[in-house]
Amino acid sequence: MSSPHFLQRHQKLAQVLKQQELDALALNPGPSLPYLTGMHFHMSERPVVVIFSADQDPIIVLPQLEALKIQNLPYKIQAFPYDENPSNWVKAFRGAIEAGGFEKGRVGVEPRAFRVLELDFLKEAAPEAQFVSGEAAVAELRMRKDASEVSNMREAAQIAQSALQATLPMIKPGVTEKEIATELIMQLLRHGSHSKVPFSPIVSGGPNSANPHAAPSDRKLENGDLLVIDWGANVKGYFSDITRTFAIGEVDPELKLIAEIVMKANATGHATAKPGIPAGQVDDATRAVIDEAGYGEFFTHRTGHGLGLEGHEEPYIRSDNQILLEVGMSFTIEPGIYLPGRGGVRIEDDVVVTADGLESFTDLPRELIQLEA
Repeated sequence: MSSPHFLQRHQKLAQVLKQQELDALALNPGPSLPYLTGMHFHMSERPVVVIFSADQDPIIVLPQLEALKIQNLPYKIQAFPYDENPSNWVKAFRGAIEAGGFEKGRVGVEPRAFRVLELDFLKEAAPEAQFVSGEAAVAELRMRKDASEVSNMREAAQIAQSALQATLPMIKPGVTEKEIATELIMQLLRHGSHSKVPFSPIVSGGPNSANPHAAPSDRKLENGDLLVIDWGANVKGYFSDITRTFAIGEVDPELKLIAEIVMKANATGHATAKPGIPAGQVDDATRAVIDEAGYGEFFTHRTGHGLGLEGHEEPYIRSDNQILLEVGMSFTIEPGIYLPGRGGVRIEDDVVVTADGLESFTDLPRELIQLEA
């Protein structure tokens, strides 16, 4: 990305820090770091921390062996490298804290990403500083996707869909969940996904499909099974996350019924989501369809979650979330019904809010597709 691109993000971050009364935001390796810097680091025993503030260039603490990564960046950065002796590392952190003037500052960190390792070094370097959650600041930065981000997510959805279509011919009775998951992963890579897929595919058949987050097992598919497949692809760090449900041969009439109800709930979620609508209203709308059909107790999770550089991020589509949807916000719509011991249905689409309403990145059929037994 060009210098203006990163500088725009840095300027936006500066505004957010002031709004949230933060003196700085400290990031370790994770999705937000490349978003703001373009640099990629592995999470390891050697800490890497970049500190951003509203009125100065970013500051980085990193191992000397990673120093080449900060050359030729399209923006200025202050570097504090350290050698291989761990007893010297805190000196680099002290140098960074002093350079930024954060000795007594209020510094945000990402609670789901920042480790005790990095936090302890910062606390030792700045014992009088206050370290607080910077989750809201990060969400404010990343929730609204720009055109390039939307393009990557659209491509990730298409790759995922093509990979599933290439996998379907091998699905039949006698094939195990693990075998299907393995084939799907290979097809994701063949169709262009980055090797770091957003999550290991969920492939669950028969009674296992009633567990929303079941891990693929050695269970073989049988006639009459519902089969839930939840999978995604990665394009330039941006994820897709899709679920479709299939029937292996002829299934019980009630299982067909819940598939129809879930499809109606999914369509209602699509019709409800648009700019200015609270995220919770989308959850309420899909849930009402399932409640009215008498299966409310079997819809055990929120309607969706934000999607982008992480598989789960803001905005979360749950009933208590009153954040207003805005153009560029991307999330999933994934109602489900799960009948313990029998089977479950989930239909999950990836969408982005547009000026006119909603664009779905996913367009595979949503009805229950019967695969030949």
